[in-house]
Amino acid sequence: MIKAIFYKEWIKMRYFYPLSALLLTGFTLYALLRIQRVITFRGVAHLWEVLLEKEVVLIDTLQYLPMLLGILLALTQFVPEMSQKRLKLTLHLPFPERRMILLMEGIGAGALTLLLLLQGAILWGYLATVLPPELTARILLTSLPWALAGLTLYLLTAWICLEPTWRRRIVNILIAAAIGRLFFLSDLPEAYNGMIPWLVLLLAGSLFFPLLSTWRFKQGCQD
Repeated sequence: MIKAIFYKEWIKMRYFYPLSALLLTGFTLYALLRIQRVITFRGVAHLWEVLLEKEVVLIDTLQYLPMLLGILLALTQFVPEMSQKRLKLTLHLPFPERRMILLMEGIGAGALTLLLLLQGAILWGYLATVLPPELTARILLTSLPWALAGLTLYLLTAWICLEPTWRRRIVNILIAAAIGRLFFLSDLPEAYNGMIPWLVLLLAGSLFFPLLSTWRFKQGCQD
């Protein structure tokens, strides 16, 4: 049954996932190209000076990309469950309901995590060749909350999609927007270092939000 669930989720993501990988890779390479241009025209010493004195990380074009991909992936995965009335059938499969929803979330979150790890590997692979370890770590730590935002908004979008009533969906959207805002309160490098454990806890808590929507669906809530 688990293999069947994996296959079902892959069928829904099979077109979007390669496109999202290309999009993420393309934007990441573009951000690194901007850094390389600074090195080419001004020298690596100028790059170090900019990073140390001007409180920038030079990959700001990537800030909202994980969040966007997380939202789009959740829409790709969960909108068909509601618009094509698949959720009722899914919940009647011979498999525990909560495990079913958590597994579906886990598949999507795992797929998104692989993309974000790929992005992190590309960033590290390049930055480690032109910057000292301290500055490389500074840039990667600054981008970590962006990745956590992508995973959290993926789960919250799933929560919104699975909600059976539009009135509650609107409330959920407002809550999700407020939670998402927490990940982007400061543009300063490493501003969130002390908040990372709390953001991880917020991500973990978001994992259970879609279960509430599923419970409301089973209770027959509707517009």
